[in-house]
Amino acid sequence: MRRWIPAVLLGLLATSCSGADESGDADPGAPTSGGTTTAAPSTGATEATTSAAAVPNRVSLPALRQKTYDGDGLTLGAEVLRTASHTQYDVTYRSGKLTISGRLAVPNGDGPFPTVVLAHGYIEPSVYKIGQGMTRERAWFGDHGYVALHVDYRGHGGSDPDRTQGLDMRMGYTEDVINAVHALRAWDGPVDDERVGLVGRSMGGGVVQNALVVAPGLVDAGVVFASVSSIAAENFNHFIRSDGARDGITNAILNAYDEPKANPEFWGGISARTYFGDIAEPVLVLHGTADDTCPIRWSRQTTRAMRRAGVDVTLETYAGEGHAFGPQFDRAMQDTGAFLARHLS
Repeated sequence: MRRWIPAVLLGLLATSCSGADESGDADPGAPTSGGTTTAAPSTGATEATTSAAAVPNRVSLPALRQKTYDGDGLTLGAEVLRTASHTQYDVTYRSGKLTISGRLAVPNGDGPFPTVVLAHGYIEPSVYKIGQGMTRERAWFGDHGYVALHVDYRGHGGSDPDRTQGLDMRMGYTEDVINAVHALRAWDGPVDDERVGLVGRSMGGGVVQNALVVAPGLVDAGVVFASVSSIAAENFNHFIRSDGARDGITNAILNAYDEPKANPEFWGGISARTYFGDIAEPVLVLHGTADDTCPIRWSRQTTRAMRRAGVDVTLETYAGEGHAFGPQFDRAMQDTGAFLARHLS
């Protein structure tokens, strides 16, 4: 595995936050009722047209690439669960100047074990509880011989507050996931430094995509379940602007950054799709055809955009499955385990 070295200034920001795929859902390479589409790496340009910029906006993926990541101080707290095969603990670690909480599953035995960092989906921070959102996945990984760190993100659970009040467009969540990888490697525990992956669900799928473009080579593979769009403006319109209860944050975002059509450089700069050409790891995308929260077209479009950018990407679809992956959860985890077994070796 290639260890990540902080990237130099990109100096390129997108002039459009919308890709060519946004006009439709059809894709001759993507199954519509279950099955697998595997895209081999190929040479391709990044999704969006780019223009030179001397300094990236401080709220952007290029700005995150300029940061130094020094996550450490992983500390075990209370034991919260013990099974025949693994134990789970509340934990904290450092992400920049912040303390981030989480929950850690550690298999029985001496290790070292392959390791995953889990990025959960959206849960209102005011009601979020430590370790919430990917409880099933964390237990599955612990039972199957993985160290699994579930990240609470800043502003969630026992983590320090998110002082931007959401105006960093979740760039901070990306920092917390990247620093979680560094904290695990710095920890004196049974982590195999050479076998580490990222796994994200829904909003966390977008966080994983961000981490892969910000820190290519940091991990060995990425997995995204039922992910949000890889275009930030689509997520803003779909989840925030359309929710009347969130008019306050909608207006704050528009006051700070303007409409996507009026400020395409900013919105392109926080969209992972703009920088798919920088992803170095293989990616597995999983999505149910009946998902009414994150439409499956987003994952099909993301897969096609990754393919054009040269990413080794595989799309798995699950006929009739909804956003939460109920009846086919076990199958999805088996597919995830098989993918990680190939690439975390």
